[in-house]
Amino acid sequence: MPMANNLQIRPLRAGRGAQVFSQARLPSRHGELQIVSFIDDAGRTLDDVAIVRGDVRGRAEVPTRLHSECLTGDVFGSYRCDCRDQLELALQRIARGEAGIILYLRQEGRGIGIAQKVRAYHLQERGLDTVEANLHMGFDDDLRDYSVAAAMLRALEVGSVVLHTNNLRKVAGLQQGGVDVVCREPLIAEVREQNRRYLATKRDKSGHLL
Repeated sequence: MPMANNLQIRPLRAGRGAQVFSQARLPSRHGELQIVSFIDDAGRTLDDVAIVRGDVRGRAEVPTRLHSECLTGDVFGSYRCDCRDQLELALQRIARGEAGIILYLRQEGRGIGIAQKVRAYHLQERGLDTVEANLHMGFDDDLRDYSVAAAMLRALEVGSVVLHTNNLRKVAGLQQGGVDVVCREPLIAEVREQNRRYLATKRDKSGHLL
């Protein structure tokens, strides 16, 4: 189905957390998409964006993916993780449907940032797993906050979502933010020798359903 070039998204009422700032066509190898940016209640632009297919306003059970930024995987194709594979799978899925959303959240390294993530890589090369490395550096195992994702979905006026994730924390985070998560769809990427331990750690220590 052809996609509307203008989502005609109405701003949220004050106090709801986020409002649409701007939007534009995003022709891509996955088809015709829209990219949407946001501001917070104080008028500050957010670094997080939404990739949208179709008109999602008021729509129920919109296929949705919350994707945390992974520079090493998404851009450079690192095999240490499954991030790029999951992003590609999510883009393929929404491209096949009439509507869908990917929220690209600037939470590199589960919230520790790229510089600390490189340090965590170094610690992993010395024998620690991903959770142990974060704890060794004085961080929690996962610092990501999904309240902004919930605010973005409210700004897009989504009725309810089907969340494509293996991480139950994302489901809980959206529900706490007032988003109706109808169900969860697994998003299982290829297992490689280079990311086998990483995936096992996500399963055994972070509760991911793999």
